[in-house]
Amino acid sequence: MKKRLIVLLIIITLLTSCGKKTEEKKEEKKEFSASVVAKNKTVELNERISNITDVEVEKGKIITKKEEIDTSRIGEQEITITVEDENGLTKDFKYTIKVVDKQKPVISYSKKLSTTVGTKINLLNGVSALDDSTEEITVTVEGDYDFDKVGVYTLYYVAKDSSGNEAKEEFTLTVNEKPAPKPTPAKEVTPAPTPEDSTFTTSKGFHGEIKNGITYIDGLIIANKTYSLPSTYAPGMNADVTAHANEMFAAAKAEGYNMWNQSGFRSYDTQKRLYNNYVSRSGKAAADTYSARPGHSEHQTGLAFDVCATDRPCINSNFDNTAEAAWLSQNAYKYGFILRYPSGKSGVTGYKYESWHFRYVGVDLATKLYNGGNWITLEEYFGITSEYSY
Repeated sequence: MKKRLIVLLIIITLLTSCGKKTEEKKEEKKEFSASVVAKNKTVELNERISNITDVEVEKGKIITKKEEIDTSRIGEQEITITVEDENGLTKDFKYTIKVVDKQKPVISYSKKLSTTVGTKINLLNGVSALDDSTEEITVTVEGDYDFDKVGVYTLYYVAKDSSGNEAKEEFTLTVNEKPAPKPTPAKEVTPAPTPEDSTFTTSKGFHGEIKNGITYIDGLIIANKTYSLPSTYAPGMNADVTAHANEMFAAAKAEGYNMWNQSGFRSYDTQKRLYNNYVSRSGKAAADTYSARPGHSEHQTGLAFDVCATDRPCINSNFDNTAEAAWLSQNAYKYGFILRYPSGKSGVTGYKYESWHFRYVGVDLATKLYNGGNWITLEEYFGITSEYSY
């Protein structure tokens, strides 16, 4: 009997020992072995960066899909990525992206204004400021002047964005004596044509004319990489274009889309500053794919503008896939506007796809170029080039 008890105790002890070992094995957990460095970072407004840029992983891999981060708005974003180690274990890591605006606004203005003594003019008429952000920038005038006193006054246009970046541009206001009445000429004389005046025929048979340095094809002003505008050409934003644009924006609003003209007319000098800024940032070759050299911008014609929409990316590629961009592409022609730089046509226009840039050409031509949704460019329609010769 004692032997049986002893044997039974031994069996129980062995079973208990095995159970404990089994439990210990069950309790053993593999620890996450990958090493991950995902530092918080500060980037500039509209800087191109992905969710895995500068994230370093050892003994593992990132399994989160690579996606471009929207940097079109100032502020902080928390980014989450998932990493898998060599044992198949996964873990989430978080870091913060801070988007800041370091670029000062660019002011569009005339360097010289003039009036006659006693005649007041609005010094801010036609003056605007363009910023990397989508915020509305207010321009003010700094300096003393007197419309009732003859003289030349040195003044400044000042614009500051919400990030504290300030632009300050000098201009002069000349208050002249009232001129004596001019005698009526006996005969009106037609000025002789300048050496720049000429005519030509495009490869598609359209009549071209260069008059006072401005190129017209079939009566339409052309400004691209081949055909430039004089530095002195500054018509301001065309009133008819503004009226048709407002009509289009009203129609869009009725369907739930709130849009506006964010950047219209730009002077030669304004475009020069913008282009030089882009060259400093991206290099000349890259800048030429998305920014016109001074004298070659459609904005200088006063017939083109860039569209922005509420709570949407503005004047960058993040606007491409928005509902607003789709509505404009499908409806702008009804109001006389064309999508000037369609997708897949950079080899023809010289510029990358710009879903936000529209040019007024009139309803008849816009309907032809719309081509049932498969946009035709001005270059293709008229049979002209868009290539820099310098």
